[in-house]
Amino acid sequence: MLDLRYFAWLRERLGTGHETVETGAETVADLVEELKARGGAYAFVFDDLSGIRAAVDQDVVPFEAAISGAREVAFFPPMTGG
Repeated sequence: MLDLRYFAWLRERLGTGHETVETGAETVADLVEELKARGGAYAFVFDDLSGIRAAVDQDVVPFEAAISGAREVAFFPPMTGG
């Protein structure tokens, strides 16, 4: 089982900040494809990844990163300085 966390506008559009899924995905990109295949809000949210970042077990990673053995994957918008 893999915990998924969604932050900011992703949480708002998906209507949840957390869910637990069973997945056969090997990378974050594979996981994104599984989520997009759900259709609806998931397809909309993950259609353009340029505005989304990912973290695996709280480490920011590229979408090509492996998720084997991970406990959590989080999705969030890019952070801005200030």
